[in-house]
Amino acid sequence: QVQLVESGGGLVQAGESLRLSCTASGRTTSVPMAWFRQVPGKEREFVGVISWSGSTDYADSVQGRFTISRDNAKNTVYLQMNTLNPEDTGVYYCAAPRFPLQRPSRSQYAYAYWGQGTQVTVSS
Repeated sequence: QVQLVESGGGLVQAGESLRLSCTASGRTTSVPMAWFRQVPGKEREFVGVISWSGSTDYADSVQGRFTISRDNAKNTVYLQMNTLNPEDTGVYYCAAPRFPLQRPSRSQYAYAYWGQGTQVTVSS
């Protein structure tokens, strides 16, 4: 059983930065870890994913602004968010699959374990 806990959300102004953390209990070092976000009335949206070896994939909307990294020794994944804009507002979730994936997925349905979410609010 895997438990994920996000932290680092908050209220910032447009153009500022935040770093989110996701700390996992259980064995997650051999699987990809993904970030999603959600706003009321919309489906959960893919943000980015990092493989067990450190390769990354990002949604077009955050490409070049967000960076995912992993510290396997700490069982922690980070989402560095730069140049935030109001459209980045939402609840951010980290996620892990139950089993290793053939390749990191952008689909929320590939992930079985989810954190509780952390609110990110970007004001203009």
